[in-house]
Amino acid sequence: MTQLLFKNLELLDPRWDAPRGGYQVLVEGETIREVSAKPIKAPKASVVDCGGKILMPGLIDSHVHVFLSEVYLRRLEEIPLTLMTARSAVLVRGMIDRGFTTVRDTGGADWGIKIALETGLIPGPRLFIAGRAIGPTSGHSDARRRTDNGLGCKCCNAMTFCMEIADGADNVRKAAREQIRQGADQIKIMVSGGVASPYDPLDSKQYSIAEICAAVEEAEAFGKYTQAHAYTPEAIQRAVSNGVRTIEHGNLIDEKSAKLMAQKGAYMVANLIAYYAMKERAGEFGMTSEMLAKNELVIDGGLKSLEICKRAGVKVGFGSDLLGQLQIDQSREFLLRSEVLEPIEIIRQATLVGAEIVRMEGKLGVIEPGAFADLIVVDGNPVKNLGLFQEQGKHLSAIMKGGKFHKNRLN
Repeated sequence: MTQLLFKNLELLDPRWDAPRGGYQVLVEGETIREVSAKPIKAPKASVVDCGGKILMPGLIDSHVHVFLSEVYLRRLEEIPLTLMTARSAVLVRGMIDRGFTTVRDTGGADWGIKIALETGLIPGPRLFIAGRAIGPTSGHSDARRRTDNGLGCKCCNAMTFCMEIADGADNVRKAAREQIRQGADQIKIMVSGGVASPYDPLDSKQYSIAEICAAVEEAEAFGKYTQAHAYTPEAIQRAVSNGVRTIEHGNLIDEKSAKLMAQKGAYMVANLIAYYAMKERAGEFGMTSEMLAKNELVIDGGLKSLEICKRAGVKVGFGSDLLGQLQIDQSREFLLRSEVLEPIEIIRQATLVGAEIVRMEGKLGVIEPGAFADLIVVDGNPVKNLGLFQEQGKHLSAIMKGGKFHKNRLN
């Protein structure tokens, strides 16, 4: 089995507060075999000289949409699955170019694109999928026009391919089972209104308790978990009280709902950059004034939500949630969070916490024996300068996923 020995590096394991010198890392096959502060004996290994740069785990984005290739989602009505897949290949390539070796898709991506990534048919990160995001009629998963009473052909309409409308506990149960049959790693449900959907106010109460419980029960029956789109304190409390494991967005969270999340061991997956990018440029790509007005209602809550969760002891994952042409802004999330968090805290959110969210502790987000060799080499110390994650991976000398280089300009 092929061995690679990384030498002459500063090691940044996110469990530490700062990089440490003098370490070597031996990769064998797709995993890490040995990590040592002493020279590693591996005479058959190929040596990778890191030139004194930082070696750290690959990044994890816990909220992406690899199939939502338009900012104004209604334009996906005209996109067939063939074109959607071609666009997706470009989007996932950009993600791994930026150092994200694992991403969690929260609505849209299917088992086909996941297998294409796993088998190397297209370059990109590890992918954890929710299948179609499930929501009620008129809710955040329902982007139909008011004149459209049907869902149309999913093969010729990328928008309906990515969403599922289900009303009532029995139908939610059936929809969740179908996503599991189609290979979902987690189930996505809508519990409050959203920005990019046309008819639902942010504070609308979407899935009922019975519907939430149906989704959670089915996910847990198959060893999966449920994630919920939720903004308001009431929506967060309804979801978490009934077994939802991760809250997506959560911009309007308050102290009471954060305390409940901490008690239940639930995770928050924040995504600040989505709102800033939409405010700056979504209008150029067709997003309506009504949607942008809803965006204004939540944008200021993003940083506050991080502070509230930190005080309450809620673990927060790194997410971006960018749509279509805005996805190039993915790494700006680091800079936004740095207004209220220390760099090492944000790095942990994009490694250690992300690994917990996808239930891959010890396999992702760390550099230790037995972990996947998902590694990046950074041209400087990101604990002191988060700008090193910017510019589409310009400051990453090497990117490795599963023991194979995606990028290597070291040798």
